[in-house]
Amino acid sequence: MQDSRTSEIERTLRQIPGGSYVFAAQFDGRRTGIIVNSVQTCSFTPPMVCVAIPKGHWVSPLVRDSHAFGLSQVETRDRLILKKFADSGRPRDTDPFDCVPTEKLVSGSPLLVRGCLLLDCEVVRHLDLEGDCEIFIGRVLAARPARHETAARESGQ
Repeated sequence: MQDSRTSEIERTLRQIPGGSYVFAAQFDGRRTGIIVNSVQTCSFTPPMVCVAIPKGHWVSPLVRDSHAFGLSQVETRDRLILKKFADSGRPRDTDPFDCVPTEKLVSGSPLLVRGCLLLDCEVVRHLDLEGDCEIFIGRVLAARPARHETAARESGQ
């Protein structure tokens, strides 16, 4: 049973700004991805991000073997993508990228063409926490900024 302090901590942690991302990897002809919400910049020089994923998820071996992962930010109203990459009810051996346009930047990790922003990363650290998640830290090899930022830059704003 949780005490009130633990509940208050969890409620507060859920208020930290974030978004929904497809965390994806590809290795030896197999690819998969899941929706994650815990993504943070952890360094600007060199550029790095950290991502928390559920411990023991089947994307982990692909990330460890390929030494790379991709992040595609998903709009909250994009229900098709959120459903295809939801962890619940999807058989392990299915490819959630079927019928979804993808692109590759540097590492070969699949990225969603319609992603708001894209990050292609090389794994620099993997941390197995004493909790329900594991952490991957990746050096950003290539990126495509959010479309609205690109449009604003191109129009001189």
